Amino acid sequence: MADEDNSAPFSGFGICCSCVSAGSVGVVQQFGKFAGYMEPGINLYCPCVQSVSMVSLAVRQIECTTECKTKDNATMTCKTAVQYRINKAKVRQAVFEIDNPEAQIRAAVDNVVRSSLPNMELEDAFSNKDSLRNEIMQNVQIAMKDYGYTVTNVLVTDLSPDRALLQAMNAQLAARRQREAAIEQGEAQKVLQVKAAEADADAKFLSGQGMARMRKAIADGFRDSMKSMEEGGISAQAAMHMMITTQYLDTLK
Repeated sequence: MADEDNSAPFSGFGICCSCVSAGSVGVVQQFGKFAGYMEPGINLYCPCVQSVSMVSLAVRQIECTTECKTKDNATMTCKTAVQYRINKAKVRQAVFEIDNPEAQIRAAVDNVVRSSLPNMELEDAFSNKDSLRNEIMQNVQIAMKDYGYTVTNVLVTDLSPDRALLQAMNAQLAARRQREAAIEQGEAQKVLQVKAAEADADAKFLSGQGMARMRKAIADGFRDSMKSMEEGGISAQAAMHMMITTQYLDTLK
């Protein structure tokens, strides 16, 4: 025996045929009273006392737009997509006990969003989209269950702050990135200057070593020349005079 709140399939007879499409049911009224539903296919009914209305069981989607303020007083627009369908077992409630299910769903979504976002900072709202979605889905499911509607999914499709606030956030982000770029550029210039100074120091060190070797070679040459002149019978004073004269002549050239 079917539960009192659940709708049962129609089990009457008649002289006319009704063709119910797949994905739908035929809601049967007898003298205006709900008498059950017809499954897809060919069904018989009596047109004099009964009427059949087609009701789709396909999943539908509505989009909800809610405006509210966050905890830090930022105006935000939340766009939500709710996917729902009629529960065949409760088709009577879905057809006869609610007039505008979409308005009911939108009201439930607005209620959840406007009670949740004011408790979050602007940045927290973006990071808590999943928790907001779960809260919306749970509350909408409870609100629509008794009316024969099953909420299959809820998507938070967009969270956007006020245009002026968004421009300010973009400007702040751009300034932060420019500051980071300036810091990186300064560090790069610092590295270049340090490397240039190290290269200059190394060059001067190598140049000094070369100069010292050159002077040592000159001194060794003078010593060897003086030694050779002394061995050739030239006095040290005459040899020195000769070398000075030679250097003078070389300089004039």
